[in-house]
Amino acid sequence: MLDTYKLKRFIKRAFTPITIMFIPHTNRSPLNVRFPFIGIFISVILWCFGAVYIFSLTMHAVEYYEMRQSLNYYSQQFLEWKNTVSAIKRAETEFKKLFSLSSKEDVLENIDISDSGSIDMEDLKKEISKSIETIGEIREYLHIQRDIYFATPMGVPVDGWISSGYGKRIHPISGKEEFHAGIDIAISPGTAVRATADGIVSFSGWSGGSGKVVVLEHGHGFSTLYAHNKINTVNIGQRVKRGDIIGYVGATGNATGPHVHYEVWKDGRHVNPKKYIGGSS
Repeated sequence: MLDTYKLKRFIKRAFTPITIMFIPHTNRSPLNVRFPFIGIFISVILWCFGAVYIFSLTMHAVEYYEMRQSLNYYSQQFLEWKNTVSAIKRAETEFKKLFSLSSKEDVLENIDISDSGSIDMEDLKKEISKSIETIGEIREYLHIQRDIYFATPMGVPVDGWISSGYGKRIHPISGKEEFHAGIDIAISPGTAVRATADGIVSFSGWSGGSGKVVVLEHGHGFSTLYAHNKINTVNIGQRVKRGDIIGYVGATGNATGPHVHYEVWKDGRHVNPKKYIGGSS
């Protein structure tokens, strides 16, 4: 009876009208608009979610625009370099043709003295130097992008089902609420655990309640952790590639069943691994 009373009281308060008055700077009468309290509260919540969503879309649009600008710049540089190479090849063809003649007189008679297709060697040297420098920049840019790609965790270490997600949860053993810094992926024991990105093994061994653990350092601020393994098959300092086997599924440490506890760290802080399961950074 008491719960019903509280519920009715809550509903009554939620639908209590609030009057908003619009006062014009003229001789017209004020405009009164009445809204239920719950309507205004829900509107504010929806507005906040909408603002966060729009901000997220804006950040992605800015990143995409910057990438497009870089690609357009390097495409233009490639085009200039291609034109320079074409000019060099045309000059090479002309010189080969002249040098194939048998006498000095033949060369002088066949040489083209028009400005069409002529090359200023000093300008050509500058263009070649510029092109070489641009190619170096492009190589460096692509090298960095490649490193980031292979260092970014993608997919999951095992093809199982997520039994416990990232965030607050009730611990299955202690029964207390705590923050879960990764995701638990349940699967049959003995299944191969695979690295989700290229890296170096920074830890491989026993770690208290986490059982047998492997930690990989990938560079560019990324690290990943794989816990409760039955067996670790890698050693500290060993290099691994994405997809390499680093252990086998078990239930070591404080575990209620066979699974992989998987964590992703970025710049020293754990993040939700689901962000990287689909392969996006």
